[in-house]
Amino acid sequence: MLENRAEFGRYLDAPHLAAVGKRILLPVVVLLLGMIGLGLLITRVLHDVWPFTVEDGVNRYFAAHRTDPLNKVTWFFSFVGSTPVIIGVTAIAAIVLLRTLHSWREPLFLCAAVSAQAIVFFFTTLAIDRQRPDVHRLDNSPPTSSFPSGHTSAAFALYAGLALVLATLVRRTWVKWMCWLLVLVPVAVAVSRLYRGMHHPSDVTASFINGSICITIMAFAMLDRRVQWSRLSVSH
Repeated sequence: MLENRAEFGRYLDAPHLAAVGKRILLPVVVLLLGMIGLGLLITRVLHDVWPFTVEDGVNRYFAAHRTDPLNKVTWFFSFVGSTPVIIGVTAIAAIVLLRTLHSWREPLFLCAAVSAQAIVFFFTTLAIDRQRPDVHRLDNSPPTSSFPSGHTSAAFALYAGLALVLATLVRRTWVKWMCWLLVLVPVAVAVSRLYRGMHHPSDVTASFINGSICITIMAFAMLDRRVQWSRLSVSH
């Protein structure tokens, strides 16, 4: 519950909604247009230019070196980046942060970062009709939704965003570094998607860009304590 519902309503007035648009909506729209532009550039202009000419070789290499143990490991990390798991882990992490920190700031940041990347991913795939790699694919998915990788961008927004929150809460340097080890999860997801023949290297690279920019946008909008409209607290 909020300490003061009237205070919460104050953050929904016109000036604060305008601040939301300026700090969140406009940057996300710019990011979306940039991702679509990047997709068009890769698929229509640079597809026959290095390094994009060697992308298929990377996918063929992974396909030629598949083993049963690696199939299982990459299935697991691909599952980690799937939509149901991302939603579930985001919800659990947000609830734990809310109950632990008694603040809306951090859980809203995490949920907003994950949601923003999903919106950018969805509309980008509608605009960019890219075929998946020409290798045997280990997962079922539409053949023309390769750019960008939704699994990778979602995993990066979630785990890198969570790492950022946790790193700001601890003081010891070695603990901060331990928090940032969470970034290895989306890296494993990206490699798994390449291994399983679901994406080109440029697809997962674009997803890291999508996830990192969404984290940056939401961090400036919600984790910056100078932003008054984000000052919401939860009663102990």
